[in-house]
Amino acid sequence: MSAAASAPSAEELQRYLHTRIPLCVAMGVRVRSATAARVELLAPLAPNVNHRESVFGGSAAALATLAAWGLLYVRMRPLDAQARLVIQRNTMRYEEPITGDFTAVSTAPAEAAWKRFVETLRRHGRARIGLTATLFQEERSVAAFEGDFAAISSPTDRP
Repeated sequence: MSAAASAPSAEELQRYLHTRIPLCVAMGVRVRSATAARVELLAPLAPNVNHRESVFGGSAAALATLAAWGLLYVRMRPLDAQARLVIQRNTMRYEEPITGDFTAVSTAPAEAAWKRFVETLRRHGRARIGLTATLFQEERSVAAFEGDFAAISSPTDRP
């Protein structure tokens, strides 16, 4: 694996998202917190509103995906700063309309799953892990995301 880098701060993650994923700027995404244990993103209603004055489902799915991807990015950076991180598949469950600013929170996977993921990546140069995110409006859970993400080490880092 490539030389380790430090885990990015919330400010660094936000700068990365806004620079590399322009949709984040259009959606008004802000990183509230970013640690190896938890990533929380915030998005305002106004740029994400639909014709029913609630959050567009695609915006909700995008914020959830970004939170889970951001968690993987934060956790992977110290291990393999050059690894490509991509989503393979996901599902969303919408529990109620989101009618205001909303957040997406992704928390670290179980330690055993993370260790398996890291070991597989080291051995094979690629690995997959399931991550989740919950969307909140104020303190209420309003949607849930489950996704499978893959990490692929750069070719020069493979055995």
